[in-house]
Amino acid sequence: MLICPTCNFENPNSNKFCQNCGASLTEKECQQCGVFLPLDAVECHSCDATCSEIWLAIATKEGEPLAVEADNQEERVDKPNKLQQNNKDNISQETPKLFEAGSYLDSQGRYKMLESLPTFFENTVKAEACVKVIDCQPYQLSPINAMLANPQEQSTNTSVGEDKIPSLAKTYIALQPYCNLGIPPIHDAWQMDNMQVILIEDRSDWFYLLELWQDEATTSLQIIHYFYQMTQLWDVLEPFNCRQSLLDLNNLRIDEDESLALERLYPDIRKDSQDSFPEDNTVKALGKVWHALFRESQRTQFGLLLELLGNLDSGEIATSEELRSRLQFISTELQGESNQNEDNSQDNLIVASKGEASSATVLQLDEFEQSPTKIDDMPTVVLPMQLASLENAGLTDVGKQRDRNEDYFGIETKVNKVELPKSKVAGGRGLYILCDGMGGHAGGEVASELAVSTLRQYFQENWKSDGLPKEEIIREGVFQANKAIHDINQQDDRSGVGRMGTTLVVVLIQDTRVAVAHVGDSRLYRVTRKGGLEQITVDHEVGQREISRGVEPSIAYSRPDAYQLTQALGPRDNNFIAPEVQFLEINQDTLFVLTSDGLSDNDLLEKHWQTNLLNLISSEANLEKGVRDLINLANKYNGHDNITAILMRAKVRPNLEGNR
Repeated sequence: MLICPTCNFENPNSNKFCQNCGASLTEKECQQCGVFLPLDAVECHSCDATCSEIWLAIATKEGEPLAVEADNQEERVDKPNKLQQNNKDNISQETPKLFEAGSYLDSQGRYKMLESLPTFFENTVKAEACVKVIDCQPYQLSPINAMLANPQEQSTNTSVGEDKIPSLAKTYIALQPYCNLGIPPIHDAWQMDNMQVILIEDRSDWFYLLELWQDEATTSLQIIHYFYQMTQLWDVLEPFNCRQSLLDLNNLRIDEDESLALERLYPDIRKDSQDSFPEDNTVKALGKVWHALFRESQRTQFGLLLELLGNLDSGEIATSEELRSRLQFISTELQGESNQNEDNSQDNLIVASKGEASSATVLQLDEFEQSPTKIDDMPTVVLPMQLASLENAGLTDVGKQRDRNEDYFGIETKVNKVELPKSKVAGGRGLYILCDGMGGHAGGEVASELAVSTLRQYFQENWKSDGLPKEEIIREGVFQANKAIHDINQQDDRSGVGRMGTTLVVVLIQDTRVAVAHVGDSRLYRVTRKGGLEQITVDHEVGQREISRGVEPSIAYSRPDAYQLTQALGPRDNNFIAPEVQFLEINQDTLFVLTSDGLSDNDLLEKHWQTNLLNLISSEANLEKGVRDLINLANKYNGHDNITAILMRAKVRPNLEGNR
């Protein structure tokens, strides 16, 4: 089954184009410049950007050396499907030798090796090696991912096709609910004669945790945060006998959000051996790793932590629960020292339990719905955040059925960057306005453009402080935009459907704080890796009004007027509008999406956010291309109305400088 990269439609393997949206299934599009490339291309020939996801293949074998199987090379590597044969032929007229760079690691000709397996792996009886590969059939759902998509099969399915699932792969599969805690995602796995292979996310280029330890800008509180995260992973890995994964400094990495991550999983090979060390199965082993981090980084241990490590060494702290309790105490003490000369503002460092509202970022995940452990009940160490970057892109389109475009948008941003050898700080301010006009000949265009220009001018005059405007100031701006449109309606003696109006959604960003105001059914969405897609605004329409009164949604939206607006700018005076204003915190890397209903209708974003929005959180993703793709998506599935979208990507990092 081929999964369309544009619409997620499932196609037969023989299809060259998606039978739902027509997208190519034999080419892929460069996410930076939009050029179409062969499926097995690693880099774009136009802009040199990496255009293939690289996977780390972990190969293990027990038995005869692989070199004796070279005679079977043709049988193993020359079985790509027809869609891949042309791409394969274009790259090389000479078939690479078995397990050399450019050959295929699997018998189906799907995973091309970017580097050769080391010689020792081929010529020894028992060995393990790691190589980087690309998936030459990226639209083909792997058997492992098919199993993960259908959890009911996990308990009964012990093989994939003719190949059994390697035992270590089963551990990765079981731990996939904990990927947000740092467990690497698994892509595929198979067993081929005496060799087992698993494919996981390649994290070999990620920063080491030790590198962060060596950075003088890393605070004591952040160190406690990483220790706390390691205790969470310790409990997660224990049932799977993989705690060894935490005991190797080279396996401890940092993701782009500066959270702890494991490069791969290691089984507890010492557990039942004669060389077993009892402390390796207790939290005392974590203490050894923490000692090693300080020793290798030549960083000085501080008082409270020094005492804790001594208690670990002596056995006074024997369980992970006791260890977390002590870490929580140290965190509270450090915060008290940091804030003793500060006001008790929302921006101070705090400790929050699960479910508590906080303006700081929860750096440890506290959402483990699939977890059988007690992690749900743990308190969480949190750190304040600072803006690292703020980017945006906007685009509007008339759609397929309208003669004119009544949508209008405006973007104004100002970003100040300060880069030093050991720190990078950005201060950002952004104003983003989107309007969907309506009413009479050319009335919609006038109303939407007038609302945008009025609000731009208003905030230029009334947003001069370093913080966000207060709620009443934001409301007044909306009222002034409404009055500007209403006055024209009155002057031109417009009536009924001839009275022009517009919806409005406006977003103001100041560093990591956000204010949102809206009237009508234009929307704001928020996308994060941990929270997924969230609709921030609630449409001002009859159906939603009835739901707020307690009517069942199915009944509320069975009304013929369910989608009729209950509020809009312009048709009535200020007594008849009540703009909703809310304030948010950016506590993790976030993509904000402003949309008119031409894009949001028919739950289009809810259906396609994982393919069209989630990847845009990454700094490497091109927002200009991303917003074009959204317009194209809306024209394919909606197209009945004008389409407008604004994308804003805010990247944040822990605020270390202010709490050293």
